[in-house]
Amino acid sequence: MAEKLQPRSINGELIASSLRFGIVVSRFNSFITDRLLAAAVDSLERAGAANEDVDVVRVPGAFELPLAAKKLAATGRYDALIAIGCILRGETAHYDYVCSETSRGLQLAQMDTGLPVIFCVLTCDTLEQAIDRAGLKGGNKGFEAGLAAIEMAQLSRKLRGATSGTIASKKPSSSRKAGRK
Repeated sequence: MAEKLQPRSINGELIASSLRFGIVVSRFNSFITDRLLAAAVDSLERAGAANEDVDVVRVPGAFELPLAAKKLAATGRYDALIAIGCILRGETAHYDYVCSETSRGLQLAQMDTGLPVIFCVLTCDTLEQAIDRAGLKGGNKGFEAGLAAIEMAQLSRKLRGATSGTIASKKPSSSRKAGRK
């Protein structure tokens, strides 16, 4: 009887030492984004990140987050980025456009560069909902984003190593070579 398959698990640890992080923060709704930023930095610090390994870039609003994130990613200096913003619903369709294009732009920045970009943009109907997500009832989404950045940075490193160290360097076995004739 054949042995049961035991798949190898690849996980990202929550160790931030030796990793570099960029944080892009919207100044719009700074009452909320400053709380999210403080919590994100706290999570990185608790996991061992050094002051010189965390850069913060401020942009006017959430709509500007994707461009700044893509430019930071293009530098090659970071292991992960965190995009922090807060969009509150108003009386017009502007909210829908900003939410949609911000999320799409950040996803494109991540996919185009291959660098993890953690989405910490609150999209809330009310200020009270945003306050809850920035430190009261619902915890702080900035802290969660910091942890996600660490995990994804570690996981990305492992996956790069797995790709270059095992998959790409494997040579076909002699039985595969024989079957290709």
